[in-house]
Amino acid sequence: MAATLLAPGDHHLKAVPHLRDVMTMGRLLANLGAGFHLEKNQAILNCSNITDYEAPYELVRTMRASVLVLGPLVARLGKAKVSLPGGCAIGARPINLHLMGLEKLGAAITLESGYVFAKAKKLKGASIYFDIPTVTGTENIMMAATLAEGKTFIENAAREPEVIDLANALISMGAKIKGAGEGIITIEGVKKLRPLKYTIVPDRIEAGTFMTIAGVTGGDITIKNCRPEHLDALINKLKDAGIVFKSAPQGVRVIGPEKLKAVSVMTMPYPGFPTDMQAQFMAMMCIAEGTSVISEKIFENRFMHVAELRRLGADITIEGGTTATVRGVDRLKGAPLMATDLRASASLIVAALAAEGETTIKRIYHLDRGYEKIEEKLKKLGADIRREKEE
Repeated sequence: MAATLLAPGDHHLKAVPHLRDVMTMGRLLANLGAGFHLEKNQAILNCSNITDYEAPYELVRTMRASVLVLGPLVARLGKAKVSLPGGCAIGARPINLHLMGLEKLGAAITLESGYVFAKAKKLKGASIYFDIPTVTGTENIMMAATLAEGKTFIENAAREPEVIDLANALISMGAKIKGAGEGIITIEGVKKLRPLKYTIVPDRIEAGTFMTIAGVTGGDITIKNCRPEHLDALINKLKDAGIVFKSAPQGVRVIGPEKLKAVSVMTMPYPGFPTDMQAQFMAMMCIAEGTSVISEKIFENRFMHVAELRRLGADITIEGGTTATVRGVDRLKGAPLMATDLRASASLIVAALAAEGETTIKRIYHLDRGYEKIEEKLKKLGADIRREKEE
């Protein structure tokens, strides 16, 4: 959606879920002067008349990915004013690498009153090295570089499937990009891009969440429109835990065992174990046989779900803020819980499905940022789940 800012005209995106984050990005683009309409999982955007270049705090604070308008705005308009981002409270997640990359491309960057100001008469290609792989940083610089003069090289680029998908979308607009999904991405700038017509890659984290649900319930779930090759690290760990995978038409069949086995994991940049699956995997390990050690190497403050899992009877201890030891228990018992962020809220649903009795989860607005009507999908699988209005 941010990439549509790079070209005037009507853009058509297919396979767009009805999520709170999608609507937030739609409002942000509308605030900049774009037209936005979402119907039946197709988004139509018109970016012919981008009249503003400011992404205000009240929109950016709810979703960190709003910062992705920074690169396209500077590339197309030569200026951008973007609030420093918010989103989930899972650590600082600074955007210093985004700003470093834009400076290398020739943008003048200033920070003032909680906003990033970026200006450039014309971006010029450069060699950019990221100290650590950053998904949104790679995406922001890749988008900006499509309209820069000359060649840009992004070294130690993020390799996530979402980065590859964005590169493919940009290529369909006329961008010249090579190496997406590898360590070095090369972008040769072009004078202009055409409108985007693209079908977006399926959400691997939503698919992974349902895989853990099959594991924790001993269920048998067929997940359609899923690309298992995007989840190799997770699937290998789930197999170690006793979960069986079988190929199915247009997807994968996931069969949970009678008793899960404890498996240790360490989150890493792709193709390693995804940090966005850590909480759901931990919920599953709460009733596994044995002891597992879960190490979080991507974000600080990403164990906020632990206190809530303990309320269900989980036996978890945390050391140094980045390592959790989970000793499997025979059963969990339902309790009132509070969601703290997007993936934590999903982990509480995973655990609640395995717990005896009733569990109530509050602050589920976090859930709606990344899961489309998850309760309806779970009902189809036989879950006793309902959504109630929060007081």
